Amino acid sequence: MKENIEIRRANSADPTSIALLGRVTYTQSHGRYIENKKELFEFYNDAYSVSKIRDELKEAKNLYWIVFSDELPIGFAKLSLNNTPPNSQELNSCKLEKIYILDDFTGYKIGTKLQKILLKTAKQLHFKNIWLAVYYKNTKGINFYQKHGFKKTGDIDFVVGESAYRNLILLKKI
Repeated sequence: MKENIEIRRANSADPTSIALLGRVTYTQSHGRYIENKKELFEFYNDAYSVSKIRDELKEAKNLYWIVFSDELPIGFAKLSLNNTPPNSQELNSCKLEKIYILDDFTGYKIGTKLQKILLKTAKQLHFKNIWLAVYYKNTKGINFYQKHGFKKTGDIDFVVGESAYRNLILLKKI
């Protein structure tokens, strides 16, 4: 693949692309773990509705980036500012909330590029810590973040419908 990747901050023109990418990439990375597909569909209608993404893009505490290949949207990332890890005294923290790339593009180090952008932004905004939650069965994601210096600090449940899924909390000092 020739280098025709563009990463930019998302804006008011991007909620439809982000909502669709969210549904597709979440299905690719987590869909097989969600047993109740009706709950999964309801989760999508909440977490990845165009109106929700549009509203989040307007909030100063949410920073989104979107990735394009040959002008087609292929991934996105979200950084949530002033977000303290659960059961933690780690103040001055932000949350790496999402890095999602379509499966066909995961071998091109786009996730690493996005992570560097998020870390640089967090540092420029003078945050001391960045944290995330990752499903405990998502070994690919866990290995990716641990390779980049994130350490496990606890657990949290991620709820989809009436089902709870154990996630690891990973934190990195900036």
